[in-house]
Amino acid sequence: MSLNGKTLFITGASRGIGLAIALRAARDGANVVIAAKSSVPNPKLPGTIHSAAAEVEAAGGQALAVQCDIREEDEVRAAVAAAVERFGGIDILVNNASAIWLRGALDTPMKRYDLMHGVNARGTFLCSQACLPHLLKASNPHILTLAPPLNLDPKWFAPHTAYTMAKYGMSMATLGLAAEFGPQGVAVNALWPRTVIRTDALNMIPGVDLEGCRTPEIVADAAHAALTTPARELSGQFLIDETLLRARGVTDFERYAVKPGHALMDDLFL
Repeated sequence: MSLNGKTLFITGASRGIGLAIALRAARDGANVVIAAKSSVPNPKLPGTIHSAAAEVEAAGGQALAVQCDIREEDEVRAAVAAAVERFGGIDILVNNASAIWLRGALDTPMKRYDLMHGVNARGTFLCSQACLPHLLKASNPHILTLAPPLNLDPKWFAPHTAYTMAKYGMSMATLGLAAEFGPQGVAVNALWPRTVIRTDALNMIPGVDLEGCRTPEIVADAAHAALTTPARELSGQFLIDETLLRARGVTDFERYAVKPGHALMDDLFL
């Protein structure tokens, strides 16, 4: 199956995994809404909504760049309205935008706590709520959220309780929305990488072995596999990129490695 002609609303798609998912869809001829905050270049984090839109169109898709802070309800609803006006509807929502702070409780300023919960948990719920009226009209609607499987083992909380709470908020939104809207034909799933993925944001985290990472393309290919599946056949699942691709017949994973043959680092929560 193909995403040709489908409209994807992707949050945080100006760089990294979100951009990789956008470009994979663009190669099918999809319409991609780049919904992100970055409208001007940042010396620390390359990529803007405009550069991402240009890449999408160069890859064969149609693009709409919308500056949007997903913590702000008015901005999200305006972005969704702009997407519907431009492309006639929304077929797929990818909740990719996320904020991270890998510190313990005493080293977590409340502004960081609020940022993570505002972007991760609240933003995922808000974007889903805004897109669902349009998804319910689509022929093969999907919500795909970049969130980990739920696991209440304390080892996932102790090093960074605030981040885990915020990230699991995205996972719980997936669980609840799948139960509510799966029976109505909207596939709602989460996707998480088995290994650490090398992105520009990762470069800002000290101590990460960048050569032990995979590229964002593995997540993009896994997302494509999920989003091209009939909605009523895949919902309420916490998908792992490598596991899903192996189930779909992929055997060559070295092509995703930053340094083929180098030992890979498992991602958080796995």
